[in-house]
Amino acid sequence: MPKKRPTPVEPDEQDIRPSKSQLKREMHELQQLGETLIAMSPAERARFPLSDDLLRAIDETARIRSHEGRRRHMQYVGKLMRKEDLSAIQAQFDAIEQEREQRDHAFHRLEKWRDRLIDEGDSGIERFMADYPDADRQTLRQLVRNARRERDQGKPPASARKLFKHLRDSAAL
Repeated sequence: MPKKRPTPVEPDEQDIRPSKSQLKREMHELQQLGETLIAMSPAERARFPLSDDLLRAIDETARIRSHEGRRRHMQYVGKLMRKEDLSAIQAQFDAIEQEREQRDHAFHRLEKWRDRLIDEGDSGIERFMADYPDADRQTLRQLVRNARRERDQGKPPASARKLFKHLRDSAAL
């Protein structure tokens, strides 16, 4: 009796179905996403469109102490993540990242203002007041004067930190 050979799989049929390795990679990515959500505070997590089942599973994670129990629970969280709207969750992550980048950019801009004010003195204060007219000019001058004195004497930059805090408050960040 001749051996029966398996029927060859058409290339189109093979491309449609993902490999087992690819499925495992996707599941690990979903578990990682779940761990990221677990690490967030409840206030941050509230911004995401998550189902009640997933929220309960995330809350339950805090009670699990054993390593193996946590590992199994993370697999369960990954399974629940499959049912979530991943594009909406990713869009929220992107929005958070964009807010973080804008905040970082604003802080860098204020750091440059601080350094410029310390270097230039009154002319720098006038330029800052043109951009931020609600700032307190007298406090600003005093902080700049103290920060310059500290820099010239080689002391720790306590007034420069106070100046930065005042700039941040003036810019409403």
